[in-house]
Amino acid sequence: MQRIDITKTFPFSVNKLFDFLSDHHNLETVFAPAKIKRVKDGTDSVNGVGSTRRMRILIAPPFEETVTKVVPNELIEYKITKGSPLKNHKGVMRFSATDDGGSQLHYTIEFEGKLPLIAPVVKAALDRAIRGGLSKLQL
Repeated sequence: MQRIDITKTFPFSVNKLFDFLSDHHNLETVFAPAKIKRVKDGTDSVNGVGSTRRMRILIAPPFEETVTKVVPNELIEYKITKGSPLKNHKGVMRFSATDDGGSQLHYTIEFEGKLPLIAPVVKAALDRAIRGGLSKLQL
């Protein structure tokens, strides 16, 4: 099992950070150079539980991620549901306020590869991309 574990603080409110990261289209900023499109609306809101996004990263085949749990301003969970060389995937974004009115994101992703050696390669690339994308966020 591979695990990415990122904790980052931001100078903007939890509400602002959650609103931005819960919108599938905004995730292109975080996962650059990925192209992301919401292909299914959620049951409670367009980006809520059940909503699905299609991601395409460079020349790799597209895959889909589906939101499985949302607690406004606290938590977003999702999993890959179609077209990936990964299995047992779970992404979790946890949001909290900081004492100075800012926010903190604790972002974990766990997964295994369907093929030998694919998971460590994906982990290295994904970890680097997410850290770079989060460091560029300006809301």
